[in-house]
Amino acid sequence: MKIPIRRTAINLLMNEINPQSKRAVYLAVLVAALGYFVDIYDLILFSIVRVESLSALGCTGRELEQHGVWILNMQMLGMLLGGIFWGILGDKKGRLSVLFGSILLYSLANLANAYVQSVDQYAWVRLIAGFGLAGELGAGITLVGELMSREKRGNGTTVVVTVGAAGAIFAGMLSQLVSWRTAYLVGGGLGLSLLALRVGLRESGMFQRTQQHSKLVKGDFRLLFLSARRARLFLHSILIGIPIWFCVGILITFSPELGRDLQLEGPVLPALAVMCAYGGLVFGDFVSGLASQWFRTRKGVVRVFLWITLACVVFYLYGGIQKLRDFYVLCFVLGSATGYWAVFVTMASEHFGTNFRSTATTSIPNFVRGSVLPITFLYTSLQMSVSRIESALITGVICIGVALWSLNHLHETWGRDLDFVEEIDRKT
Repeated sequence: MKIPIRRTAINLLMNEINPQSKRAVYLAVLVAALGYFVDIYDLILFSIVRVESLSALGCTGRELEQHGVWILNMQMLGMLLGGIFWGILGDKKGRLSVLFGSILLYSLANLANAYVQSVDQYAWVRLIAGFGLAGELGAGITLVGELMSREKRGNGTTVVVTVGAAGAIFAGMLSQLVSWRTAYLVGGGLGLSLLALRVGLRESGMFQRTQQHSKLVKGDFRLLFLSARRARLFLHSILIGIPIWFCVGILITFSPELGRDLQLEGPVLPALAVMCAYGGLVFGDFVSGLASQWFRTRKGVVRVFLWITLACVVFYLYGGIQKLRDFYVLCFVLGSATGYWAVFVTMASEHFGTNFRSTATTSIPNFVRGSVLPITFLYTSLQMSVSRIESALITGVICIGVALWSLNHLHETWGRDLDFVEEIDRKT
């Protein structure tokens, strides 16, 4: 059951009249956007430098794909664990504690990544980096959503996600100019430089009011599943996002291998494939975010983008493209189709009360990212009986079908008032 927190006229007018509050909103959006920019840079960097870095560590042939899957899964496992930890911390100690702690951890991990000397070291450092990366997006989206008015918060989250997605483009461009070790050093340095900017951030007023209720349960991850309603919302919120990471984690990350099977005219450059895909994501996030505001619907926009994604996946695998130029254009289109991430994370935030919002908003995107684990397992297992192309198609159809099914079980959240809490009996 949900109960409203007492509100005052000042609270209601906070985002529209108070100049200091407007400044706090602008700063929160700026810091969250830049933080997510660095987050995506570090998150996607392995996909870009996978071949170069593993080759430098002595991997050849099939090992490049096998070890690549393992390291990617270690990174995503770290994000799964980190998503739970940072989400709980955000509801118990505040959104700002996550914004500071997570960026410090993943920045130090990426600095360490520049000095790994073996595949095992590489994998374990990526796990630690993934753990730190897990807190950035959820904390930023939660803070921005709680500081902005219900009618405008979609614009704020769109800016955060759109700017953040551009981090992958920067990573791709930089990787063409510097070595993979230097690229990791740059990522760590960018993260540490953002710590100073975050000093001026203000904590969410909604969170501060929950602190006045000593008996209010906050951020207990287990209690998300002791209510059938919350458990369903949590599960369905995760499932609508998995097609995004199927496309990124399989079709883009392993585009060099898929490109050979598709008989393209030349080898696919991972950095260029990632740049094109994330260029599309920037465009798609911007369009989907504005469309959800313009048409006042989150669900409708996600549904359209899912069907477009399905069409792009089929064309990617069976469209008969042979020219590299056309393939990179298709990567851009595929990225645009999966660019409903901005709307997806906004929906995740809007479904849950203030005392569980950080837990849900932080863990849901990371469970989606962590879905790469079962997705890659399915993808590689299917290759024992079918071709790589067929295994990619089957995996993609399953992911998109499950997402469409889950979307039908979620409520429309556009314009929802976020100033409420989830009431849970401590004896539960």
